[in-house]
Amino acid sequence: MIGKLVNGIIHGETRSIARAISWIENDVPQKEELIDALFEHTGRAQILGITGPPGSGKSSLLDRIIEQERKRDKKIAVLAIDPSSPFTGGAILGDRLRMQKHTVDAGVFIRSMASRGHLGGVAGATSDSVKVLDAAGFDLIVIETIGVGQTEIEVMNIADLVMLVLVPGLGDEIQALKAGVMEIGDIFVVNKADKEEANRLKAEIEYVLHLKTEDEKGVKNPIFMTSATENTGIEELVNGLHEYMQRMGENGTLRERRRRRVTLELKKIITAKIEAHVHKFLETGNNLDVWIDQILRKKTSPYKLINEKVIQILKELKEK
Repeated sequence: MIGKLVNGIIHGETRSIARAISWIENDVPQKEELIDALFEHTGRAQILGITGPPGSGKSSLLDRIIEQERKRDKKIAVLAIDPSSPFTGGAILGDRLRMQKHTVDAGVFIRSMASRGHLGGVAGATSDSVKVLDAAGFDLIVIETIGVGQTEIEVMNIADLVMLVLVPGLGDEIQALKAGVMEIGDIFVVNKADKEEANRLKAEIEYVLHLKTEDEKGVKNPIFMTSATENTGIEELVNGLHEYMQRMGENGTLRERRRRRVTLELKKIITAKIEAHVHKFLETGNNLDVWIDQILRKKTSPYKLINEKVIQILKELKEK
């Protein structure tokens, strides 16, 4: 069964790709075997993160970027990370509706994913889903995040390159820029550049970027002026994305980021595996209420209780 699914993914079959992502989202037992089987086919795609505040026109801009990339015969995959429904856990915005004209294009795959309360604005299943899309032969994989401010930083740990989309007229822009969200961007876009305040926003971005410590490789962060509705500045933006990615490859930044991505992924897997084994060993599901009652009755304290359990685990391991 796994072999058939892997074969379908490698050959770019949409149904197989969608099924694999569903497996990942639902955390089915075969998920790990699937990702391991696909792993040798990964590493070729470029991964672009797009973030920015709600109302900045990220989806409309992405729609235009897809148009440009398809003219270059690039295969594009989009993971649109949406807020979760508190009732079903599913995505409630459905960004693919905004890019509906691409749904009949075999060279474009668009999938909405629920963040399910994940603080980074990026669904927990995103990293493995990217591997599926990479193995399926997509040239560019775009992760479009919810856009809620500083919690967007996790996209940095998944994407090769992050594009921060800003728009004039949303309020005190310079304070928002100082809040820390500027740190995640490689390329900055002032969308809706036909608005009067657009040039002022660009000047504010330039000011904040000037305050940032330029990295040791001297890569400057470009700013592009676009209007998705007027379809202006899009070709220049796409050219800029390609040029920036090329420079990252030449100066070693891309290799460093991918190494950091693997490092963080390994740490996350180790933590998850240890946590699962600890809960199983301590039978947390059966004992948690007892421990809570002990703490509430002041029979013990949280640190003391957990330290005792850790000592118990280490003792058992030593005896084995």
